[in-house]
Amino acid sequence: MSSNVHWSLLIDSLSPRSAPVAIAVDQVGKSVQGPEGEVHILDNISMTVHEGTSVAIVGASGSGKTTLLGLLAGLDVPSQGRITLAGSDLGALDEEARAQLRAREVGFVFQSFHLLPSLTAAENVALPLELAGREDPARVDAVLAAVGLAHRARHYPRQLSGGEQQRVALARAFVTRPRILFADEPTGSLDQATGQQVSDLLFGMNADSATTLVLVTHDLRLAQRCQHIFQIDGGRLQPVAHGAHA
Repeated sequence: MSSNVHWSLLIDSLSPRSAPVAIAVDQVGKSVQGPEGEVHILDNISMTVHEGTSVAIVGASGSGKTTLLGLLAGLDVPSQGRITLAGSDLGALDEEARAQLRAREVGFVFQSFHLLPSLTAAENVALPLELAGREDPARVDAVLAAVGLAHRARHYPRQLSGGEQQRVALARAFVTRPRILFADEPTGSLDQATGQQVSDLLFGMNADSATTLVLVTHDLRLAQRCQHIFQIDGGRLQPVAHGAHA
């Protein structure tokens, strides 16, 4: 049995058998063409993430963490292997269909917030609903209240602190009630106290919504809050025991 098959079986065994599969990754690799030839970023990665679980992916800078997250979300396509997201084979979908799948099933939180500066906090939160052809002001108000920013709804990003902007980004990510949430260094731009506050909100909303959470982070304290931790090293993925140093 290959090591990657072993890890895939182990990952699967750690999750409740009754929970449906949110993400399935089968022998995925990713290579790009560099100035001196082909560069292998990810190599033969297999994993299964069940609905409602939380997974952290850690690793050194340049190890391929963000690349893997982009593949899982269908923002990029693998060079080999297969990824199934929310029951759909991403390899069988074109770019437009993958975008539609993300709009229905996925939320995102990024390190740099990605708020539109010309929109208020409420308008930024409402944007995913509008893109899906829906209007739900009550839902927008509810998620802003959930992150403690009901009183800042009409403020623009430039009028908000970094922590407040990330809380707006959290509200935006959860406004559509996504089945799966991807977070790329969600506390990376914040000081420790603010990062802790955002982390508490992230995991609290995740638990309340039973959302599957997959995050990339350098913050081991944040990673330790997830049910499962995996490390990318040399393009390979392997589980990390809680309490171990990645």
